[in-house]
Amino acid sequence: MSYGYYPKYVTVAEKIAKAKKKIKQLRKKNPAIRPIILEGNALAKTWWGKAWNANLESYADYSNRIGRGRSYVRHLAVLDLQIVPGKVTSLVQGSMGAPYEVVISITKMKKKNWQNIKKECQSRLSSLPDLLTGKIPKTLQETFMVQGKGLFPTPSEIEFDCSCPDWASMCKHVAATLYGVGARLDEDPALFFTLRQAVIDDLVSQAVQSKASSIIKKTTTGSSRIIADDKLSDLFGLDMDDLVPVKPVKKKAAKVRKQKSVQQGDLQGYPTAIALVAHYIDKSKDGLSTKDLQKSTGFPAKKLYAILFRLKQQGKVKSPAYGVYKKILSKQP
Repeated sequence: MSYGYYPKYVTVAEKIAKAKKKIKQLRKKNPAIRPIILEGNALAKTWWGKAWNANLESYADYSNRIGRGRSYVRHLAVLDLQIVPGKVTSLVQGSMGAPYEVVISITKMKKKNWQNIKKECQSRLSSLPDLLTGKIPKTLQETFMVQGKGLFPTPSEIEFDCSCPDWASMCKHVAATLYGVGARLDEDPALFFTLRQAVIDDLVSQAVQSKASSIIKKTTTGSSRIIADDKLSDLFGLDMDDLVPVKPVKKKAAKVRKQKSVQQGDLQGYPTAIALVAHYIDKSKDGLSTKDLQKSTGFPAKKLYAILFRLKQQGKVKSPAYGVYKKILSKQP
């Protein structure tokens, strides 16, 4: 119903309630949907989310149009947002009953740009967790943000399409999706490298290898080289005490321990945190993401990166896809 030439006014609370109802309906058909849910009014809170938004807003082509999506993403209108290599897809609730479908394609990062950025990082970035949490030297942050030469895409590298009837070059639903990407990067910055089809490890691998060469030690059996557990903290910048063997628990204490959730990082039955992570990866047929492992073990991301680094070094796990870890099957003789 409309009043004169104006549509009926819908309050923010009504919009959010409508969006929640729609999300509930969509989840019945597809439990894998991932809506954009902001905590507070900030569109992004981490360096990666803020940098993504700042890059888009820095271009004249976008600055006057992208703002149309701010209220949409704040009002829970982005019902689902998925990121895969080179593409973002979303469902955005508009004024109609059915949500609109948005597809955004982003060109793979130019090889020359990627080579230059890797070269800049090799001497100044040695921690993957620092990179993902945005603890990056200011000079590198500026390098990442250079228009046309940094990590972030230019308008010419972005193409979008929406099923809505709005023929504007950037409709509200596309704008909301672009801001939704910034919010998603707050949750998982590694998705940025998935989207840009770049190998995140490349930014720190050479620096880590260089640093590792000064702290690796020879094992007592053979000539293979491994990094000692008590030295992994030098690479990842965190306390690695929880990676050493845990003391055996008494039977009485073990009974209480069984009641604790694995979410809290329960090590019952596993001598080390590394063994626990390896256990969950071994059980998975298709591999687990870092987020999956966080839920299963209760370990923070920094600790998991260090553990996964060690498991990859030992040849026990591999990464068949960005952010996914899988057991390396032993070859049959």
